[in-house]
Amino acid sequence: MSQLDKDFLWGGAIAANQAEGAYLEGGKGLSLMDVATAGKKGVSRHITDGIQDDVYYPNHEGIDFYHQYKEDLALFEEMGFKCFRTSIAWTRIFPHGDEDEPNEEGLKYYDDLFDEMIKRGMEPVVTISHYEMPLYLAQKYGGWANRQLIDFYLNFCEVIFKRYKGKVKYWMTFNEINSVVFMPEIAGVLDRTQDDFKQRSYQAAHHQFLASAKAVQLGHAIDPENKIGCMVLTLVKYPLTAKPEDVLLAEEKMRYGTFAFTDIQVRGHYPRYIQKYVERQGIKVDIKPGDLEEMKKGCVDYIGFSYYSSSAATTDPHVETTGGNLVSGVKNPYLPTSEWGWQIDAKGLRYILNRFYERYEIPMFIVENGLGYNDQIDENGYVKDDYRIEYLRQHIIEMKKAVLEDGVELIGYTPWGCIDLVSAGTGEMSKRYGFIYVDRDDLGNGSLKRSKKKSFDWYKQVIASQGEDL
Repeated sequence: MSQLDKDFLWGGAIAANQAEGAYLEGGKGLSLMDVATAGKKGVSRHITDGIQDDVYYPNHEGIDFYHQYKEDLALFEEMGFKCFRTSIAWTRIFPHGDEDEPNEEGLKYYDDLFDEMIKRGMEPVVTISHYEMPLYLAQKYGGWANRQLIDFYLNFCEVIFKRYKGKVKYWMTFNEINSVVFMPEIAGVLDRTQDDFKQRSYQAAHHQFLASAKAVQLGHAIDPENKIGCMVLTLVKYPLTAKPEDVLLAEEKMRYGTFAFTDIQVRGHYPRYIQKYVERQGIKVDIKPGDLEEMKKGCVDYIGFSYYSSSAATTDPHVETTGGNLVSGVKNPYLPTSEWGWQIDAKGLRYILNRFYERYEIPMFIVENGLGYNDQIDENGYVKDDYRIEYLRQHIIEMKKAVLEDGVELIGYTPWGCIDLVSAGTGEMSKRYGFIYVDRDDLGNGSLKRSKKKSFDWYKQVIASQGEDL
């Protein structure tokens, strides 16, 4: 092969909670992200106990994708998208999360959204749970630390698998599932001051693994055409030096940060190194009879993953650190750094694609990749984002090498935040990823008007040429 297959899925990606807004419309209930405050560069958001007066919650309006999705999808169609990744807001379907019957108005919204995507030639790629859950489930049940969440989640899955059968083929069970141990709050595991917080976090991870495996089985039973994947945050680590201790530490960080989560969902069991790690931590995960058998029966069909940057690892404590997607690392002197401290490393994408494929030999899907930048719009409403074009160009080059030279199986490529949206980690709008500029600032001011950036036409030509014209 000299070029990517004609069926390769070029597209873009967003999440419901970061884009839709309309946080109380259509019978929707409150989600965790509806009570996440706005942070700023270097300062994370925090989750409040319900809606508080005089607090700005950027996800309440997002970019108003809920009302403007037809116009936005028209722009994606103009770029030539073959697929579009989004998520289904759990609280649109089950406002509290534990109801028996779903909210028809919420179901109808996603019917209309998927129909519009399909009409415009886009394959829907859907994350079932993308960094949000009903606030009620976190407050009443303790989130995923409570085993009852499995049944609530599976009820949600059954409803959407049946409702969107024939419309949605590509699913992912949990967004960046490994974040449950880095940021347990997104799994509804709240209150870090409690002594058992770490224990509850690891118990939540087990419940999510079990829920994912059961969802895979359920999805296949309802529609054998379904392709159901996991989705992980890739934490690529290089040894800072050739010192054996650095090499071993880098491998350990990748194993426990990334590969543990794919090992469990692709191979269907807890590897021995995880069992030993949990023992060393003094954590006792409650595994019920039958759990391990269910996990074995629910192995995923593909690996979806996010890749933005890499970092280094060393046993030397006197080194400079840098930022990253949820997890910081040691600064690599050979790589440039973005505004937000993320090290730009296109070759790391080829590296992780090969690591995954050598380990599992199942298809992969790059469902997030991109550059967050504080774009400056000119007087004509235009953003000349050559820096984003260069970032994506280099990553696509390395992606193609992994496929065409190394033999990796890759389903598609959906750059993150194809339209500007609210940052998951900080709640900023100024951390922009899109090909489309949205007029909204970090304080909620702006018209929400959309305008094309320079990267819009560049990505359009990339897709039209099947990745040849970069």
